Amino acid sequence: MKKRRPISRPPLIIFVGAIFGVIYIFLPLVGLLRKISFISLLSQLSDGPTLSALRLSLVTSVAATLLALILGLPLAWVLARVSFRGSYLVRAFVMLPMVLPPVVGGVALLAAYGKSSGLVGALLFDSFGVQLTFSPIGVVIAEAFVALPFLVMAVEGGLRAIDSRYEELASTMGANEITKFYRVTLRLLRPSLIAGIAVAWARALGEFGATITFAGNIQGRTQTTPLAVYLLLESDPQAAYSLSFVLLIVCVLVLISMRDRWLGSKR
Repeated sequence: MKKRRPISRPPLIIFVGAIFGVIYIFLPLVGLLRKISFISLLSQLSDGPTLSALRLSLVTSVAATLLALILGLPLAWVLARVSFRGSYLVRAFVMLPMVLPPVVGGVALLAAYGKSSGLVGALLFDSFGVQLTFSPIGVVIAEAFVALPFLVMAVEGGLRAIDSRYEELASTMGANEITKFYRVTLRLLRPSLIAGIAVAWARALGEFGATITFAGNIQGRTQTTPLAVYLLLESDPQAAYSLSFVLLIVCVLVLISMRDRWLGSKR
């Protein structure tokens, strides 16, 4: 069957609307680029507090992505492959951090993991002296909380798109469930899994609201790059623009690298 080619000449009103949509998104980016002093960019990024925030963001975002992967991969598999009553509610709760106001997410994390009255945090602190709030671990927890739904969404979609005949063929050849999962399912899932990991990492890297509410904004301990940008806007706007530029470049690179995996074809 011959594929239908997309309409090459859209109606004028659609074309004009698309142009204004691009301009609306593009103008703030141009404004940011105009504020960047590329001559002093490296010196601003290598400054003590700025470099510390960048280093902490890199470590915590990678750790948060790993946590999201450990929890999200089996969760996505269950949502995609297992039929059970109330699955739509489970999926709604899993996706909730995507639409929940970040500060509200941070308050919810405090209610669960806070050292004084948290459901789990109080027990950990009283029994083992472990404090999750206002610590690098708290940063990881907050970042993973907001990044997990993005990974689950990408992986669940990838699992649903896999042709089950390949897995059935592996079963007829004597492969057990574990072998089938690692040698067949994961290989077919690789593009969606990579896309989910990349988007989750970018989301963790840029997390702000839940982090500042749950982990605080302690320089050298919990101050990630977005939090540093927020403070530098008052004390050193040029450094804030430089850090924002770094985050912008990272996000653009992630989106560009994921283009073919999202659209399913190269253009």
